[in-house]
Amino acid sequence: MNSNFDYFVVLAEMRTGSNFLETNINAYDGLTCVGEAFNPHFIGYPNRDELLGMSLAERERDPLGLLHKIVDAPGLAGFRFFHDHDPRVIDPILQDQKCAKIILTRNPVESYISWKIAKATGQWKLTNVTHHKTAKIKFDATDFTVFLGRLKSFQLRILHALQATGQTAFYIGYEDIRDLDVINGLAKFLGIKQELAGLSKNLKKQNPSPLLEKVSNPREMECALQSADHFGLSRTPNFEPIRGASVNRYVIANGIPLLFMPMPSGPNTRVRNWLTELGNGVLEEKFTQKGLRQWKRENVGHRSFTVLRHPVARAHAAFCRTILNSGPGSFPQIRKTLKRVHNVPIPDDINAPAYNRNEHRAAFLSFLKFLKANLSGQTALRNDMAWSSQASIVQGFGVFAAPDMVLREDTLETDLEFLAFRVGVENPECNPEREDSPYSLDDIYDSEIETAAQEAYQRDYMTFGFSAWRD
Repeated sequence: MNSNFDYFVVLAEMRTGSNFLETNINAYDGLTCVGEAFNPHFIGYPNRDELLGMSLAERERDPLGLLHKIVDAPGLAGFRFFHDHDPRVIDPILQDQKCAKIILTRNPVESYISWKIAKATGQWKLTNVTHHKTAKIKFDATDFTVFLGRLKSFQLRILHALQATGQTAFYIGYEDIRDLDVINGLAKFLGIKQELAGLSKNLKKQNPSPLLEKVSNPREMECALQSADHFGLSRTPNFEPIRGASVNRYVIANGIPLLFMPMPSGPNTRVRNWLTELGNGVLEEKFTQKGLRQWKRENVGHRSFTVLRHPVARAHAAFCRTILNSGPGSFPQIRKTLKRVHNVPIPDDINAPAYNRNEHRAAFLSFLKFLKANLSGQTALRNDMAWSSQASIVQGFGVFAAPDMVLREDTLETDLEFLAFRVGVENPECNPEREDSPYSLDDIYDSEIETAAQEAYQRDYMTFGFSAWRD
């Protein structure tokens, strides 16, 4: 055997034909699939006490220890892994380029119905048709939606990991596991030259009848599946890059168990001033993840929060601060490209008398149209956090720890008062500050600007339920 891999994993789900696939993998000399090695309820197979010399209790304490035993097993060994198996193992597996990935899929409606029948009959394998058990199940649309969501989430996680690490996998569908040529092709992928002359006949297909005959409410199932948006027709597209937690931006008032997670282009000056008052003029910031974990351990009962700003107001703040103005935090190179390539009518001097409200409105409206393209991945300019969607930034916070509270700028005065009360300190005044210049959003806002903002920030309007900035 001359394999490029140290071991393999069959990434599948229940009722996808993984037992049958495993049986045929084990028919090759030098290949061994040891079952569901990381199933949280058993080790390898039901009613087994150990696998490769390791007990279930030992695996629970040291799951990577079992993974190392599989790697060191004779020949090329592997196992089956489902979405609900030990989560401590999935990232090491996906990141390891010496692990061959075999991805087994099946029509999720067929998997769901087969799973429900197996649960109802207690029959998970069939080797003798005389012992066949059958049942009609009731299709539950809500239950199926949850089932489908778990499958999609797991598959997307696998796909992203493979793409990010430049790996390829061997994809095989349920319909292909009985194709001898495909199974022999899988063996070649694993580095096996041997070819099988035929596939196993031990396992029998359990429920060969049409799908509609397996349920007691076929009309209801048809209606539920017809109304499902399988092709994501109503989904808001998301082409933004995955964000990190940006822990170095977090701010703490000295001696106060409050952690502020600033939203770029949000009302951060106002919140920082409030925290400065709370901390007697001292702020702590520029944390590392290690330092912030230490602070959290030392401040039991701490609260973390971020503040959302209405998308059109946030876009205007980003436009004024990073594009129009030339001070700290501005992007002069992006400003030039916006003028030259995207025809955004930005003046050379925003303080010139000729730059009036109408010109400011036209420049901002053009910038919003650029944002629509930029957030959709249609421009060469970076998707900067100054104007990226707030949904993507909150999601990035979650890489380290999601905020306890997501406040809103329009109710910030009462929200901060509540936070001060929760941590047992007196609430200082928090006066709004004007952060956009030379003109405020009030000076130029109209329905056309609102429409352009909604087109650019569909994700934020939908995720956070924003209405028009000014009705």
